[in-house]
Amino acid sequence: MFVRKRGICGAVRVRYENVLTGRFIERSNRFIAHVEIDGKPEICHVKNTGRCRELLIPGAKVVLSRAANSGRKTAYDLIAVRKGERLINIDSQAPNAVAAEYLFRLYPGAELTAERKYGKSRFDFMLKTGERIKYIEVKGVTLEENGLAMFPDAPTERGVKHLRELMRAGDEGYGAAVLFVIQMKGVSAFTANARTHPEFAIALREAARHGVELYALDCVVSEDEIYADSPVEILL
Repeated sequence: MFVRKRGICGAVRVRYENVLTGRFIERSNRFIAHVEIDGKPEICHVKNTGRCRELLIPGAKVVLSRAANSGRKTAYDLIAVRKGERLINIDSQAPNAVAAEYLFRLYPGAELTAERKYGKSRFDFMLKTGERIKYIEVKGVTLEENGLAMFPDAPTERGVKHLRELMRAGDEGYGAAVLFVIQMKGVSAFTANARTHPEFAIALREAARHGVELYALDCVVSEDEIYADSPVEILL
């Protein structure tokens, strides 16, 4: 999904080929789901190891992409789910590609490098504008309730660790930011899911007070594409 050259990422949209639809049957583990395609049960790879419990329910309409490698054990990738009229992309690799596109739009001419280590963490991006360096962590958001997008959908100690490290980076003079990529359109706002993980919600509020920049961005999602669209209000 990324174009890399000399360590710098080029921004691209995320597009899928050989797309088709089916109905979700069950998920046997984090990586494997059973779906019905044209009345026939098939095994597919789930491109998201998160819970997605509110999405992957029996009978849900799903979008799949046929794998290019015919020798794979699973012939399809599950990339999106319909929740009512809303199409939600669940590909966990998509948010970083979407974020790269958005960051190049936000900081034209900046140098953007993926997977940069700082302290005990590896952040998704390091953005360099002139002599200024900013570390950016990207979080994909697939959870929505009553029009409100939320993260996380399961407890994430790793997410709390990232927030703590970003605060430390700020203390050492670096820029620090979190970009929540909402993998759907039509939400009213974004907030931390305090019900599922209170510690993350507390850490996010602390990070905001500490000067860590927070961004939330929704996406235009179709069956064969996802790309960055508009900023979304963050409620802390």
